[in-house]
Amino acid sequence: MRTYADNDYPAHHRPDWRIIAGLWPYLTEFRGRVVLAVIFLVAAKLATVAVPVALKFIVDYLEEGRGQEAALAIPVLLVLGYGALRFGSTLFNELRDAVFARVAERAMRRVSLRVFEHLHRLDLGFHLSRRTGGLARDIERGTNGISFLLRFTLFNIVPTILEVALVAAILFAVFSPGYVTVILLAVVVYVLFSVKVTEWRTRFVREANAMDNESNSRAVDSLLNFETVKYFGNEGYESRRFDEGLADWERARMKNRLSLAFLNSGQALIIAVAMTVMMFLAVAEAAAGEISLGDVTMINAYMIQLFVPLNALGFVYREIRQALVNVERMFGLLEQPSGVTDRPDARELQPDGGSIRFDAVHFAYQPKRPILENVDFEVPAGHKVAVVGASGAGKSTLARLLFRFFDVDAGAIRINGQAIRDVTQGSLRAAIGVVPQDAVLFNDTIYSNIAYGRPDATEEEIHRAASLAHLDHFIDSLPDGFETRVGERGLKVSGGEKQRIAIARVLLKDPPILVLDEATSSLDTASEQAIMDALAEVARQRTTLAIAHRLSTIRDADQILVLEEGRVVERGRHEALLEQGGVYAQLWARQHAPERSD
Repeated sequence: MRTYADNDYPAHHRPDWRIIAGLWPYLTEFRGRVVLAVIFLVAAKLATVAVPVALKFIVDYLEEGRGQEAALAIPVLLVLGYGALRFGSTLFNELRDAVFARVAERAMRRVSLRVFEHLHRLDLGFHLSRRTGGLARDIERGTNGISFLLRFTLFNIVPTILEVALVAAILFAVFSPGYVTVILLAVVVYVLFSVKVTEWRTRFVREANAMDNESNSRAVDSLLNFETVKYFGNEGYESRRFDEGLADWERARMKNRLSLAFLNSGQALIIAVAMTVMMFLAVAEAAAGEISLGDVTMINAYMIQLFVPLNALGFVYREIRQALVNVERMFGLLEQPSGVTDRPDARELQPDGGSIRFDAVHFAYQPKRPILENVDFEVPAGHKVAVVGASGAGKSTLARLLFRFFDVDAGAIRINGQAIRDVTQGSLRAAIGVVPQDAVLFNDTIYSNIAYGRPDATEEEIHRAASLAHLDHFIDSLPDGFETRVGERGLKVSGGEKQRIAIARVLLKDPPILVLDEATSSLDTASEQAIMDALAEVARQRTTLAIAHRLSTIRDADQILVLEEGRVVERGRHEALLEQGGVYAQLWARQHAPERSD
């Protein structure tokens, strides 16, 4: 039996290249857009790099001119060209973003869907151990991280590298090698410093994310259990717990901020030194008459043009590192294996009558704590078998195993002679309808919650299912009728009403096998009898496994199994078990003792 720590994914850190390589499939869907975006990117950088050249010619023309007449004689085409290059740089960048927008948004859509589908494929063990708030944050940060990586890796790092190469080539061709040496040396030092310090900072980012998940999980957990908090007057206790999580998050964020200040200061120092050295070289050569005033202007423009995006590159790299951490977390979730999977040769279940066979089943959630031991029984097609026993005896575990939320450790479960491990989970679950003890509804209308049993059902079929579940009077009494919203987890309706909606949903599904897991535990006596009559009518044509605490609800079962510490200790019909005077008879006596004393 697989166990999970709370949100323990991923078990190891992916190399950065694997994370980035994992984004490639999201680019291939729109190859043409990606290519066009790259073309616009290159065009924008060529226009940007050409702007200082145009500025140089304008300044040189003025320097060589003769008084005001020269100023008035500046060629109009040269100025227009300068303006066109400025505009072209911005225009091509905007076109690039517009073309690539579909790629990034589609990637977020695809990965969100992929994570959503994968979460539904994971087994119940994962979902019992995970914390919804932290999981939601991981998914949100991961999808945003993918969008960031796609946009900024392609549109910031690649263009900056291209711009550095173009500027270096121009300076090398036109001026002395000293300028290129300073630029390349500054870039190398800047990149090495940024990488080393950012790698050091990454642990603070991970720590801050972990604390953020923890505090958010506490908040969501507390709000989901709002009524329980109120019952015990523990608002202050919840606030203190939440504030403890926020305090841990605050400390982690402070470490993150201080390390960021060190990184920013170091990057600014490297840029300032490089710009000072380049200006010193330019001024010295201009004073010596080796270069013109226009050349000095061009060099200065290139320094500003080069080091501003380089400084931005430092920010982008930091953000990319954080995005990689977020995407790594989400990819770790996607790599989380499910404990229950279909075999490659799995077939579709053919339930026919839907006979069920538990064949020497052993199961344990934890190796040292067995739940079921050598459980062996059969539910013939069309029959009703009930399982009773004390809390913790393993009754509900039988339903979970039949629905294949978990796989048995030993033995087998068969439906119509087919081992459920050999059939697809989809076909297995399509054949089984479950009415759980604690019915949970979606935050939607009564109509939609019933229709969930079979989304393609007609309105008439949905109304009929509601009628069979004895919901007519309740729905008619509501101002909005079927369109009444039930609230989150169905908290706006009573327990009995929730249970009847859940029963209507299963009746609409119309499966050949019914599992009733304490299906009437939330109903009053009158409602319970009405629902039991409806279920008895529906169950006549179905194979039914009823898990019950109230023994009076399963007196009509064809066979009753008594579980004690994971073993079947008694079996038989109601009357026969009472005559035996064993465990079942004792349970019956305890439940009906108040009635006899009256």
